[in-house]
Amino acid sequence: MEHKRNLDATAVEIVTMAAVLDGADMSTPVPSCPQWDVAELTRHTGRVHRWVRHLVSTRAPQMVRWKDIPMDVPDSSQQLPAWLAAGAEPLVAELSVDPSTAVWTFSPDQTVGWWGRRQLHETVVHRCDAQLALGVEPTVETEIALDGIDELIRGLLPHSGAPKKLAALGRGGGSLHVHATDGAGEWTVVLTDSGFTAEVGHSKSTVAVRGTATDLLLLLWNRRTPDGPRFETFGDGELLAAWLRATVL
Repeated sequence: MEHKRNLDATAVEIVTMAAVLDGADMSTPVPSCPQWDVAELTRHTGRVHRWVRHLVSTRAPQMVRWKDIPMDVPDSSQQLPAWLAAGAEPLVAELSVDPSTAVWTFSPDQTVGWWGRRQLHETVVHRCDAQLALGVEPTVETEIALDGIDELIRGLLPHSGAPKKLAALGRGGGSLHVHATDGAGEWTVVLTDSGFTAEVGHSKSTVAVRGTATDLLLLLWNRRTPDGPRFETFGDGELLAAWLRATVL
């Protein structure tokens, strides 16, 4: 997905999440984020947007702590949805520069373009968290969901604590195949002694899981479980369960 498309979609996702939250009971627990209620989910998402806006606006060469940035979080939880929505335009405006512009990220890709993609998928997953908490069935545009899966598997997890946890499983050589049923999306992950490798494409694997792009995105972000009618699983289901446990972010 191109940078402008990421930014346009991010703006839509922020406004959509705010609309989902408008008028909701902000004390509602968020099952997919067990330590949070809906108010804290909203605060977190809005803070991330404002943090990234600051990083990009200052072309920060290194990490800046959240507490050092004005967030203007409202005292009233009922004002949080409007506060969240108000962050959309300023964030997108700051990100609307050459995507190759240098800025600090928590990835080897130290560019504004990396943040543009990350903010889209950060917001998508938390919008789904809000809907799941409020009893609304979440859906994600297929192209966005497929890109979100790719960002997680090949962009985020390699630079997280997941490789160390996966290496500790002692399942080197085991493999996981992820196959979207509603779009051109397939990935093969192979566990190694130092973590894992991941490639786009089909391969015979130790375990395979099939489902819609939305459901696979939520599964891989540990927002769904692999049991039940949403998924077809073939092979060693315990390896899939171990992968999910080791890749909680």
